[in-house]
Amino acid sequence: MALNPLRPLLLAALLSSCALPACTQRSPIVKGPRLDKGAPALHLTRLRALSLSAPERPGGPGYVSAASGLVRVGDWLHVVSDDSLSLSSFPVKGDAPGRLVRLLPGELPVDPVALKARKPDLEALCLLEGLSGAPHGALLAVPSGSSPERLRGAWVPLEADGTIGGPVHEVDFSPLYERLTRDAGPINVEGAAWVAGHLRLLNRGNRVGGADAVMDVDGGELLQALAADEPPRPESVRGISRWKLGRLHGVTLTFSDAAPLPDGRIVFTASAEDTRSAYADGAVVGSAVGLLAPDGTPLWLQAVDARVKLEGVEVREESGRLHLWLVSDADDPSVVASLFELVLDAPEAAGVQPPERL
Repeated sequence: MALNPLRPLLLAALLSSCALPACTQRSPIVKGPRLDKGAPALHLTRLRALSLSAPERPGGPGYVSAASGLVRVGDWLHVVSDDSLSLSSFPVKGDAPGRLVRLLPGELPVDPVALKARKPDLEALCLLEGLSGAPHGALLAVPSGSSPERLRGAWVPLEADGTIGGPVHEVDFSPLYERLTRDAGPINVEGAAWVAGHLRLLNRGNRVGGADAVMDVDGGELLQALAADEPPRPESVRGISRWKLGRLHGVTLTFSDAAPLPDGRIVFTASAEDTRSAYADGAVVGSAVGLLAPDGTPLWLQAVDARVKLEGVEVREESGRLHLWLVSDADDPSVVASLFELVLDAPEAAGVQPPERL
């Protein structure tokens, strides 16, 4: 499905105009839970490098470098990367190399500067249920929307065993992102989760004038649009709340991914990167793991013990404990991304700090 050629130009104008406070009446920014500096950091265990059975392009690297979204289905871990046109799939157990499925057409340049300008910036991946033509579920790859070049996503159906099971459908996110930009401020979507029949997007507030935001999209309307190969509609937005997550080592923490739990809560990751741009990378001082309530309120947040930029998370609840798989992005194409594991006691709702309006 081709993008309307006028939409990127219109969105670019909107991104510029909505940096002004008078653009729209937006929800207030609310202070979320603070890091407990007295608590021990959460211990990450590195499981493997994300190597590939074949490079995405001739002469390209034989590994994933900029892992940005993660979903487990059955015995498979599916990963999207912000500098790639493909989805990579890895077995949950062992270290067998991943295999690629192309999501978007075209070719990307090898030069890092040119790649950054042209990459589709697929930043989130989520498992959809109830989509016509996908009886075993589907994966939705979501772009950041941080520039006019970063508005294309895709969905692909799954087989019963969790492997990719059908043709890829390209998705134009520009109409939806125009609405989110008006209502939430500058857009840099980093997380997506299907929860309670709707799509919950997490915006990373690392841009000038931006804010971390929890943005809800009506699930029924989204599924209807995707099944018809139409863009998600702007009127499907159901609610937006904006948050401030605090700091790690003096650097602001911002949302970087999301994974749903069966009861409607969402595990999220947040990274502390010293930049105020969705385009230019900065020094990473660490990452944290947190929990959202079913209504999208951040409940809990704790730093991890490795100085990595966590950009993807998946979770299972097992006997009252949370089992997390996480992937990293070093913002360096010469560095292979890693898969990590983290097991922790499920945080209790009691004792969390109440939100504080700024």
